[in-house]
Amino acid sequence: MTDRLGYRRKFGVIAPSTNTIVQPEFDMMRVPGVTSHYGRILIRDGRIADDEGMQNLLVQIRAAMADCVEGIVTMEPDYMVMGMSAETFWDGVEGNRQFVQQIKDLSGGLGVATGAEACERALQLYGAKKIGIVTPYTPIGDENVRKFFTELGFEVDKIKGLSCESAVAIAHVSEQTLREAIIEVDGPDVDAIVQCGTNLCMTQLADEAERWLGKPVIAINAATWWMALRENGIEDKVHGFGSLLRDH
Repeated sequence: MTDRLGYRRKFGVIAPSTNTIVQPEFDMMRVPGVTSHYGRILIRDGRIADDEGMQNLLVQIRAAMADCVEGIVTMEPDYMVMGMSAETFWDGVEGNRQFVQQIKDLSGGLGVATGAEACERALQLYGAKKIGIVTPYTPIGDENVRKFFTELGFEVDKIKGLSCESAVAIAHVSEQTLREAIIEVDGPDVDAIVQCGTNLCMTQLADEAERWLGKPVIAINAATWWMALRENGIEDKVHGFGSLLRDH
């Protein structure tokens, strides 16, 4: 017997309690027979306007991770999806590897899609070498993002951290601010733009930006959803959220 709605796959999604963008964006990209089911990591203090706040956010995430995954696995998911990105970039490539292994161990060996690995796969697919990056983070977050991509051999030309005041405030960043940030990190020799931070509302803007920049603009929620689908053998094309889901 299979799930009436999730008859192709059921995804277990891990997201912070403060995140109001990743769930509706994932929902907009849904394909028939695939359902997503959320476990929320309780964030009591979402202040992230400085490096200390960013560090404190990660402490809270790590403390609540096991309980969150334990709750998700009760609905018997087929695959795990990370609905947050900072933790997946932290401490570079090795930090991401350890994080993925932690989720696999907690979930009984399920596969895991992370934003960091999804962006890596997308950049390799496009053959990108030099990239520009937009994040909602403070400098310490940007340093970890830069470390991750640099260790993989990409050249980070520019990175724009928006230093949002709180985890909730990330979702309040306007389209105009994001548009200006994309333009700021672009350049004639930049091969692709990457956006980090799952609470930034970016998937539809990225689709639009690809048309006026003439290059890949990788929104992290679109990349993560793409990785989750393709890892599970689901090749449905999804329009309106960038070339990754539409053409690959």
